[in-house]
Amino acid sequence: MQLVAENLVLSRAGRAVIDGLSFRLDAGQALILTGANGSGKTTLLRALAGFLAPASGSIRLQGASDERAPAELVHFVGHQDGIKTHLTVKENLAFWAAYLGGSLLLLGPALERFALEPLADIPAGYLSAGQKRRLALARLAVAPRPVWLLDEPTVSLDAAAVALLIAAIEVHVAVGGLAVIATHAVLPLSSTQEIRLGAGEEAE
Repeated sequence: MQLVAENLVLSRAGRAVIDGLSFRLDAGQALILTGANGSGKTTLLRALAGFLAPASGSIRLQGASDERAPAELVHFVGHQDGIKTHLTVKENLAFWAAYLGGSLLLLGPALERFALEPLADIPAGYLSAGQKRRLALARLAVAPRPVWLLDEPTVSLDAAAVALLIAAIEVHVAVGGLAVIATHAVLPLSSTQEIRLGAGEEAE
């Protein structure tokens, strides 16, 4: 599978924030998006997720043999954690598994991967900001999809939790997944490209 953007132009409030961006991301790779606030990182992720139509250019997933629609092949985790505070950690993940077409059999591994097992029966409203962020990220593990789009995923995470996130991304790409990550943090991933937005939108 390959994620391809060609001559992409994305506008916000009538102004082009990304102009003529092209890149190709192969299965087993991560793409890091960097750049100043307002440079278009979130706008690009939203376009890749199908939430925003390009002003011109194209986005496509090549080689996707799955019969699901393109939107069903993508996980988008944005700034909002998207958790239900009255549900427990485990109940939140069960909701996401059902909503995203995942499996309840993956709840245990997801809790373990993001170190949420001791919190499984605690209402999400009692969690710290970092714990809520780990819970939001754990949805990636209960409904496997080949493309991960992560917007500042390290926000509120301590060093140990960032290490868990990096490990999860590494496992994902190792089995042929793709990840596009907008971040100000340094993520030492093994197979990456980088695009610095606001500086010519050229892949590095």
